[in-house]
Amino acid sequence: MTDITRLVELTVTWQKRPQMLRWPRWRPLKGLHWPRQRLIAVGLTLTVCWAFLALCGPWLVPHDPLQGDASLAAAPPSLAHPFGLDKYGRDVLARVVAGGRYDLFIAVVAVGLAVMAGTVIGSVSGYIGGTFDNLAMRLVDMVLAFPSFVLALVFVAVLGPTLSVLVIALSLRFIPMYARLVRAEILSEKLKEYALAARAIGCSDARLVLHHLLPNAVGPIITQSSMNLSWAILNAAGLSFLGLGVQPPTPEWGVMISEGSPYIVSGQWWMAFSRARR
Repeated sequence: MTDITRLVELTVTWQKRPQMLRWPRWRPLKGLHWPRQRLIAVGLTLTVCWAFLALCGPWLVPHDPLQGDASLAAAPPSLAHPFGLDKYGRDVLARVVAGGRYDLFIAVVAVGLAVMAGTVIGSVSGYIGGTFDNLAMRLVDMVLAFPSFVLALVFVAVLGPTLSVLVIALSLRFIPMYARLVRAEILSEKLKEYALAARAIGCSDARLVLHHLLPNAVGPIITQSSMNLSWAILNAAGLSFLGLGVQPPTPEWGVMISEGSPYIVSGQWWMAFSRARR
């Protein structure tokens, strides 16, 4: 018996011996193939670089996006102006960077408002249920029946092309998505054991929803928001291109495309180099 005890002690001591320090080895994410990892890395890198340029543009680009020199209108790219100048002699690179910051601001505010409003509607509708739930979801279905761009187009055309109207028009299209998403999470979570236990010990409805049910919807909301940001930027630029969004001379991508579209076939330097040699 003593020998067995001694053997056990030696085994435990051997297992607790100091290990040789080794550099940690990188291991690929489980469930993801290498090509897919590369696509994720490329997409994340492009997104981070674009956000960095949009936020830090004024300190990186020395030129004013609103100040131009008419004598240098439509000048080709150079070391001082890598993207060239537009028809008013304004630096195109400075306007692209400033336009990215403007569109990013519009998208973040519009999606943020949609997340807040949709979360409130979906939480109340999913938790209360009954007649309120049926009425709220029918209104949501009515909004979802309209194409997103057409709905925003009509809203801006009626109320006027201002920045606040543009943000509200974009957020209205995304509110039903988050309302549906949060409602589904609340319906699936409110009947689980932890929710019933919290209600049994006297937890209020507001505390149950805010501290126990809503945290389960954070992941899906973040995923949906990342996709809606790109659509918000695209719709904002489209409305500005049609003259129903941001107005000139504000540097915005849709405005820049609208101002440059008449010159796309004028045979300037931005066309094919073969045509310039003819």
